[in-house]
Amino acid sequence: MFAIHPAKPMPPTPSDPSRGVSRFPFTEHSATDPQARPLRVAVLGSTGSIGTSTLDVIESSAGRFQAWLLAAHRSVESLVAQAKRLKPAWVVVVDEQAAAQLGPGSLPPGTRLAVGADALEVLVQDPAADRIVSAIVGAAGLRSTWAAVEAGKTVALANKETLVMAGPLVMRLAARTGATILPVDSEHSAIHQALCSGRPEEVQRIVLTASGGPFRTRAAESFADITPAEALRHPTWSMGPKITVDSATMMNKALELIEARWLFGVPADKLTVMVHPQSIVHSLVEFIDGSVIAQLSPPDMRLPIQYALTYPTRTTGPARRLDFSQTMTLEFEPPDASRFPAVRLGHEAAARGGTAGAVLNAANEEAVAGFLAERLRFTDIADACAKVLDEHPFEAEPTLEEIRRLDAWARLEVTKWSVA
Repeated sequence: MFAIHPAKPMPPTPSDPSRGVSRFPFTEHSATDPQARPLRVAVLGSTGSIGTSTLDVIESSAGRFQAWLLAAHRSVESLVAQAKRLKPAWVVVVDEQAAAQLGPGSLPPGTRLAVGADALEVLVQDPAADRIVSAIVGAAGLRSTWAAVEAGKTVALANKETLVMAGPLVMRLAARTGATILPVDSEHSAIHQALCSGRPEEVQRIVLTASGGPFRTRAAESFADITPAEALRHPTWSMGPKITVDSATMMNKALELIEARWLFGVPADKLTVMVHPQSIVHSLVEFIDGSVIAQLSPPDMRLPIQYALTYPTRTTGPARRLDFSQTMTLEFEPPDASRFPAVRLGHEAAARGGTAGAVLNAANEEAVAGFLAERLRFTDIADACAKVLDEHPFEAEPTLEEIRRLDAWARLEVTKWSVA
């Protein structure tokens, strides 16, 4: 269903000839130029942890950024509160039943309501949207991100699943349309910054860091007894439940390996993971001469979000700073394969390509949901993912439709698992 309320002229469709507008209707330095108009930002998943941090960056920008569109799946109450605070041109509620809760006068004057996933896909292609923040969690974020890339937009990508599922397809589409994809994940943002220190052929290794989550030192034989409440207590980051569980299993690192494979165009054997409990070094790049370039900052997502919004320039912002007047200890250790078998699955899927990433992601999403609902044990998450990955009908060069089909197949396979 596609619905836009109230009844006003529809936003231009992708075939509309009025779309012959530059992808960059602002100067390169408009994010820092006080004389330039605000950069109009569409925040997809505005009520989640990345979305709310993005709004914090927008509100702290002294008018450099404007929230042009806010979108959420069904968190209507939070979305309305955000709309009243930031007064965007558009609010999108993807879930139609949730949107029905909005009565006349729910939104501030000048803010229009759109309903449904189709409406969101059209609006992210609107020439008025300068930069798209893709922060919808999980496979659900692929459709709108694809639409933005198809329109040649600059996309600040927090939805890693887009590249995990369809990395080669998305990157080829971006090359064809001239879209720019800027990473928001703290690890990939750090890699993006470190890669500026050399040429692609000079890269020896890319090291993604991981906090190790809450179970870094817990005995592996006790992992089957881990409860959802324990898994949701992350030692350094504040995130939504799905991403927090992914950190506890280190499946987040598996997915980030696959994302990095396609985002930076590097072979899987140049990607590795190190556990870094302090979450200060967000990733490292080693060059062929032995130099290692790292990006350091406190664990605060507002910094990589702002970097993606202001790129290629930098500005002051609300993110926390390191205090170099204090003693600081930075530790690194390889991940323990007996505790975190998910990392191996990420390496395998990154090396294999094709449909492996989509199947791993779908199986993990379903398994995490089963764990949070106490239908699966903590250890079942990686076990189910491994089995589904091994047994799926692999396609080396899948279409988007084949990816969606295998996504559904993998989810169904995992639903057959349950606590014995």
